[in-house]
Amino acid sequence: MNHKMLKPVEGQLEAYNRGDIDAFMLHFSEGCVVEDGAGQLLMQGWDAMHASYKKMFEASPELHCNLVSRIVLGEYILDEERVTGRNGSTEESHVVAVYKVENGQICHIRFLR
Repeated sequence: MNHKMLKPVEGQLEAYNRGDIDAFMLHFSEGCVVEDGAGQLLMQGWDAMHASYKKMFEASPELHCNLVSRIVLGEYILDEERVTGRNGSTEESHVVAVYKVENGQICHIRFLR
């Protein structure tokens, strides 16, 4: 397993669980693309991601993502996640995040829900 490929994915997850927007954003490329499962663009670029995640972190003091399983396939990392505390919700979200890593940063994410 290529641990260099895992470093940004692991780093962003740790920062996400701390609600640390600055540490979180260090793991993404400037032009990172975020899509839903159908390939519809949710956001693109560091500024859009920073604004969206900062707002979510501020509104979600209990936010936590639990990694259920992980598959590494070349430059792709597929994380099965269980998320709780998003925007104050008590519901658990089941998500598969497909991260593409290039040059030590996440450049593309697709969320399957």
